[in-house]
Amino acid sequence: MTPVSLAPLPLLHLVLGLLLAAWSLCFIVRIVLTWYPQVDWHSGFWAIVAWPTEPLLVPTRRLVAPIGGVDVTPVIWVGLLSLVRELLVGQQGLISQWMLRSMAVA
Repeated sequence: MTPVSLAPLPLLHLVLGLLLAAWSLCFIVRIVLTWYPQVDWHSGFWAIVAWPTEPLLVPTRRLVAPIGGVDVTPVIWVGLLSLVRELLVGQQGLISQWMLRSMAVA
């Protein structure tokens, strides 16, 4: 049997880490902008923030009602994305551990 090449792991680690961080940042911007109800999510820069977040927020809003009139669904997604990021590319994450093991074998 030939060994599996693990060369793309560092690239996967980097890209996945950056994507999850950018996605989390978009949700954090959404959280801050909830304090400004006059913001139009469909125009200008805000559409860039709304585009990757809204497909997740819509179904989540059906499951989680606002608490005291405050939409908490972006906070839920920041927590979930932080968990996924830590599990995959964090210091003890799966991809991080695979990279360490592949370096030890090489």
